[in-house]
Formats: sequence, C-alpha cells, structure tokens
Amino acid sequence: MSVFDMFKGYLKGRSSRRHNKDPFFAIYHQDFASIIESLTQEEEEGVLFEDPEFPAENDSLFFSQDPPREIEWLRPGEICDNPEFISEGATRFDVQQGELGDCWLLAAVASLTCNPKLLHKVVPRDQNFTDGYSGVFKFNIWHQGEWVEVVVDDRLPTYCGQLVFMHSTEKNEFWSALLEKAYAKLCGSYESLKGGSTSEAMEDFTGGVTEMFDLKKAPPNLLKIMLKAYERDALLGCSIDPEGSALESELENGLIVGHAYSVTAIKLVDINTPRMSGKMPMVRIRNPWGNEAEWKGAWSDKSPEWQYIPEEEKQEIGLTFDDDGEFWMSYKDFSMNYHKLEICNLGPDSLDDEDLGDKKKWEMSKHDAEWVRRVNAGGCRNFLNTFWTNPQFRVTLTDPDEDDEDEECTMIVALLQKDRRKKRKEGLDLLTIGYVIYKLTDENQGPLDENFFKYNSSCAKSPTFINMREVCGRHKLPPGTYAIVPSTFEPQNEGNFLLRIFTEKPNDTGILDQRTGYSDNVRRQYGGAAPQSQRPMQSSVARRIEAPPPTDEEQQQEDALKQSFKRISGEDMEIDAYELRDILNSVFTRDGFLEFAFPGFSMDTVRSMVAMHDGDLSGKLGYDEFKSLWVDLRRWKGVFKQFDRDQSGNLSSFELRSALNSVGFHVSNQTLRSLVMRYSNKEGQIEFGDFIMCAVRLKTMLSSFKSADVQGQGVAAFDIESFTQITMYS
Repeated sequence: MSVFDMFKGYLKGRSSRRHNKDPFFAIYHQDFASIIESLTQEEEEGVLFEDPEFPAENDSLFFSQDPPREIEWLRPGEICDNPEFISEGATRFDVQQGELGDCWLLAAVASLTCNPKLLHKVVPRDQNFTDGYSGVFKFNIWHQGEWVEVVVDDRLPTYCGQLVFMHSTEKNEFWSALLEKAYAKLCGSYESLKGGSTSEAMEDFTGGVTEMFDLKKAPPNLLKIMLKAYERDALLGCSIDPEGSALESELENGLIVGHAYSVTAIKLVDINTPRMSGKMPMVRIRNPWGNEAEWKGAWSDKSPEWQYIPEEEKQEIGLTFDDDGEFWMSYKDFSMNYHKLEICNLGPDSLDDEDLGDKKKWEMSKHDAEWVRRVNAGGCRNFLNTFWTNPQFRVTLTDPDEDDEDEECTMIVALLQKDRRKKRKEGLDLLTIGYVIYKLTDENQGPLDENFFKYNSSCAKSPTFINMREVCGRHKLPPGTYAIVPSTFEPQNEGNFLLRIFTEKPNDTGILDQRTGYSDNVRRQYGGAAPQSQRPMQSSVARRIEAPPPTDEEQQQEDALKQSFKRISGEDMEIDAYELRDILNSVFTRDGFLEFAFPGFSMDTVRSMVAMHDGDLSGKLGYDEFKSLWVDLRRWKGVFKQFDRDQSGNLSSFELRSALNSVGFHVSNQTLRSLVMRYSNKEGQIEFGDFIMCAVRLKTMLSSFKSADVQGQGVAAFDIESFTQITMYS
C-alpha cells in the first residue's frame, strides 16, 4: 500500500463514522463458519441460530406499514415433515411467487436455475436440515461490486402454516424461500423488494452487466445478440409495458402486462410446414407465477403448429405442455408482443475460467466513488458551472474488437447507485443518474475544468438520465483515451456509486486526479476562448494568475505600510501577530479596498500568517518576511475577486480548486474534499477570511513537506517533534 492509498477516503488516527453509516457493515462481518463454531460451543444442545441483523419481527417484513394479518415465523421443520434444502435438483419450477410484488426477483431466480454453475455459486449445495443442522444458511450475492456471503436463519414468514412469500412447488423444499430472505436482508426488509427491474437481481446473482433493449426500436441484429448471449450463459428477461392497462392484468393473448418474465431458451428449431421449411427462431419464456397464465397464440402449449416439429426435436428442446407458466413463441411474435428485453452479460468474476471453457469473457474495471454535496455533486451538463466538479474517470482503449470492420472498440459503461433500496425506509428514493463520455488527446490528463466542457462536445453518453439503480450503455469508439463523467441530474444530490467498464479487449482505467502540491513559479494556462478546433486540451487547471503590477494607489498603500511597519516594529524591525493584525486590518477594512464588507482578519488567521514565515519559532516577522506575505495576500485577493463573481465576499466551494490552481496550488480530489469540509459554510460558501486562511495553511504545510521530501518523490519522513510542530504551528 502506498502512502497515498493509506489516507485515501479517511484520515488515519481519527475516529470515523463511516462504518456506523454503512448500512451493510454488520451484514458483511457475519461469518457462516464462525456462527457454526459458536453454536457448537453452546452449553445447551440443539441451540439454533437467530439472526440479530434480520430478526423475526414486523420491521423485517414491512417498513411503511404493519403486516395485513398476523404473521408467524416458522422454521422449515415446523412447516412440514422432512424438509429439504434442495429436492431433486433446483429448477425454474421451484420458483413460485407469493404475496409480495417481487416478480422481477422471481424472474431472475428462474433464469438463474437454467445455469447450474451460476446457481450453485449463489446457492451452495452443501446445506441441509440434517447433518450438523444449526438453523443457519448462507448464500453468495454480488452486492455493489463485491461477492458477499449473506447469512440468514431459517425462520420464514407464514400464515396458517403456509409460506407467505416465494416458495417451491415442492412443499418440503426451501432453497428459494431462504434465498429470497437473504436478498430481503440485503435490501432491509421484504417490503423493499416490491417493484424492481429483473436486471437488478440478474446482476446480483451473476456480477454481470445488464443491457436493456426497447423491442419497438430493436436493432436489426437483435436475434443474433440474443443467440450469442444465450450461448454465453447470459440471463435474459422480458416484460410488457402497461400503456393504459392495469398493472398485471391479463391480455387476450394470455400475456400479463407490467409483469417480469424469464427468457429460458433461444433456439433455431427445425420445422417443415406446407408454407415453410428450415430453421425457425423460437423463444422459450416463463411466467414466475408458474400457473396456467400463458401465451395463447401460435406455438403455445398444444397449439397445432407443434405437429410440424419432429419428435426428436421436441425432446431436444424439452417441450412440455403443463400449466407451469412456461411456453414457447416464435421470435417474430416475441418481438411484436413484448416491449422490453434485458440481457445480463456475465462479468469476468461470474464463473471460474474452467467453467467458461473456451467461451470469451469481458474485460472489466471498476471504481467506487461518491457525489458529495458542496464538493463534487455537480449535476448534469445542463449545469455547466458545476458539472465539471463531478468525479471524472479515464479509460484508454488500445485494440479494436476482433473482426470489427470499422476498427472500433466495444465499451459497455454501467453506472450503479448504491444503498438506495435499503434506504427506502429512510425516505430516500433512487436518484436520477447518467454519464457523459469525452475524447482526450493526453492520456495523462488531469482533472478537467469548466472551460474544457464549455469548448469540447461529448462523443458518447448514457442512453438517458433515469431514476433506476443502474444505467448502462453500449458504445463503439475508436482506440484512444476517454473521460467518463458520471453525475446525478440535479446538483447537490449526494450518493455513493459504482462505475464499471466492460470491453472486449484489455483496457486501462484510472481517476482523473492531480497530486497535491505547490508551484510558486510554474504557469499553466488553457488559453483564451478560442474555437474548439484551435483550443489545446490542457484544461486540467485554471490559468495561473500573477499579481499585477501595483497601481499608483496600491504603491502609496505599500509605502504607507512600510512606514507603518517601521513605526510599529521599533528598533528591532519585527512585529508579532497582534501588531500584524493591526497593520493588515487598517488596510483591508478601508472603504474601497475590497468590493465587499470585511470585518478584518481574525487573530487565528494572523497567527497562521506569522507561522508561514516563522522558521525559527520566534513568533515574529521581519520586514522582508512581511513584504513576502504582502505579495501573497495581494495575489490571493486578486484571485478571490475573480471568482467572487457577484462581489458578495463569498466564493462557491465548487470554485475552490480553480481558485487555488490559479495561485499555484494543486489539490487532489481527497484533499479538496477536506478543504471544503474545513473552510466552507453550510451553504457551500467560503468567505474571504477563510479563503486566505486556507491558502496560508496550504502554503505552510506544502512548503514544510517539500523541504522534507529530499528526493522529490512525494514522500517525507518526520519525527514526532517535527510533525507536531509543523501541524500545530501553522
């Protein structure tokens, strides 16, 4: 771990509420093996696990209401005789919907059963109700970027001895009910599972990335995409938009509106009819209700079209005519009757290499980050003056896809907002999120500023800004370096997010950032407002503002200051902090010196000014040191005036980085966050006195660090005495 990683996101040695605020911290730190071990050490035999993180209480059922009737939590052994975790193999018919509106989850579970390797990664098979039974079960769920072991006890909600929510057709089989409970635990309650997208659960059971297709505007190669996806073990789901019909109402053709279906197979079936012969594309679909609510059109159960399919072909595709919610459709009917298709492409960590065999897998990189109010929650491109403050990520695409005639690279970008479903009980809803992609000419580009976005157009963006857990887009781009800027639609919306980038060939990604430092004599500019074609791409920092030559009035003030300094300092020509305050405030509070009312520098600020130049710890400044301080103050005053556009005496916290860059400071994303938290008020404004204090302390600390960084590597060694003096006397 580098010295920079050590301090990333938090300050060493200081208490942090991050774990307290993390709604998943306790869940992540439950360990199945440790629970089993602790139960075996109990003095009383037969003690069964009771999960303290998801207790058998009403709050685990609903967060907005009381249960509609009395719910009794029972263990499987109290529901039936001879309970089994998995009975005769887990299949899609084990997934039956209960009273909860989570058909989206059931559709994903049904799809999961079609891939035994994926299923058993999520649902470990070595669990039962006999050998060493302790009332505890474990599941592996991909959660916001990581595979997490979720532990639950086996107390399940029942009414009159029957399971209330997800259950199996086999009355003594409980893997699906317990998996639903584990998922509800991650989401905070069973009620939190109401309403969702199949893609959400598909990703959580695979670690993959989901693409959504509008079948009314389907690409011409959609069938090819579906066949390839099915061959690569992708999970697929589909649905019909309500469009005026009641939610989950049945159409004349037997399909259910606003209901999540699983696509369980895509086949090219041999057919020989009076009108055609050859291979017909067919789609097998399952309704999670698992009943007679099925498609009634061509190729439905027992329809006459099946007589044209050879018996061996029927056996190969596993044709059945039970009222089990599963049915076949022609691809043509499928694309005409359904409105949305979701395809969950597996990620590189979804399956082991030996499970993948010779199948190709995506290359993936990921970044965890957050939008913080006053710091980097800049909103979308509509808010140009703050959009540039959003987190920015670099991706370099090196090699085009194989067999791509245009020599371009496929890149799938997935932006996922974290924690929102679990926080529904706190009144937090999903944020409206999206992203924009820009082409860069410098692969070592630093953070992009407002002027870059003002004069450079995007080359790609998310399909839309939408209030879903994840927004995902597929892009074809030439090899090169790009910047991805994820954002909420409105500024000042806080939230954590995960950015994932999938490519067919290896990619190189990172955060657009800069190393904290100070250069007193380096000038970096982005130039004037030239047309985009004439503008250089170096817009990572704002133009360095040099202090202009003093005006006649300022020259008179400097002469007066010199005389005042001599008069106050006496024979030793030194002043202390109190004397410095009187000298500076006599100038800075004078009418007309500043464009806004200023009460004067505080004693704390003036002490820091003295410390900045007081290397011998005398607590005083000589005239040369005072003169150097005055040059800094004039320059800092000038940049504050430039960015204080309404002359209110306040600087927007969003502008802090540009203002500091203008006078030679460079601050990393994390350092910027700490400065905003320290020097801005609740409204995200930084007053003039606080800005000067910030600049003074930054220069003091960075100058001290630079003198100790003898090799110029950004690493310095301090003994306890030096470290304490530098930090306390600043």
